[in-house]
Amino acid sequence: MDLGIKDKVALVAAASRGLGKATALELSKEGALVAIAARGEAALRAAAQEIHEATGGRVLPVRADVSVAKDIERLVKAVEKEFGHIDILVNNAGGPKPGQFTDMSDKDWLDAINLNLMSAIRLIRLVLPGMRERHWGRIVNIVSVSVKQPIPNLILSNVARAGVVAMAKTLSDQVAADGITVNNVCPGYTLTDRVWNLAKSTAEAEGKPVEEVLAQWEATIPARRLGKPEELAALITFLASEKAAYITGTTIPIDGGLVRSLL
Repeated sequence: MDLGIKDKVALVAAASRGLGKATALELSKEGALVAIAARGEAALRAAAQEIHEATGGRVLPVRADVSVAKDIERLVKAVEKEFGHIDILVNNAGGPKPGQFTDMSDKDWLDAINLNLMSAIRLIRLVLPGMRERHWGRIVNIVSVSVKQPIPNLILSNVARAGVVAMAKTLSDQVAADGITVNNVCPGYTLTDRVWNLAKSTAEAEGKPVEEVLAQWEATIPARRLGKPEELAALITFLASEKAAYITGTTIPIDGGLVRSLL
């Protein structure tokens, strides 16, 4: 299937590894010109080289911390200088620290909102005018199944990511007539470094092997396995395509059936 995004310009945040990297790779396979951002320079450049070697596509690495407003401004300017504009924005960021409500200070809450909500708001604010001028744009926010079913011990993430969904749903109504779609994807337990680290911290707290914790999580998933980053990447790439022009304002779980809610 021709997804109609050859030579479209895509910016993928937090893309040096995991879900972001898999998404950038899939977009590049479809012929998009890809810019990737992350905090770690070495891992970022290695990811860009790996994607280029796999697809032959142009990949621009830009070191940026999406929790820093000035970094976001510099990132968007660098992408626009290299490619002219941005057609596709994939918002992504690492998760805030785990813990109980009583563990969290004001700083913890503000850091989480800044990392997971304000990063998306700031990036969208910068790319939206150009998308409106061209009457075409795709915004996809990587959130979590926690927006459908809160995850125990991740109260900061649960709250901040729910804010992204509320913002996206409201925005989607405001920009649909401009040919811009705004959607959220909700990965469940997917085999990434973050999930491994969460399993490790859970294992340490409960005095169990990490493998036992992962097996317990898999037992709660109807598919009986963790997801693969490339499975989420395929969904995002479709939502970023011409074929998905009539899909907007949605929040789509990709979780092997983990969330049991009707909507």
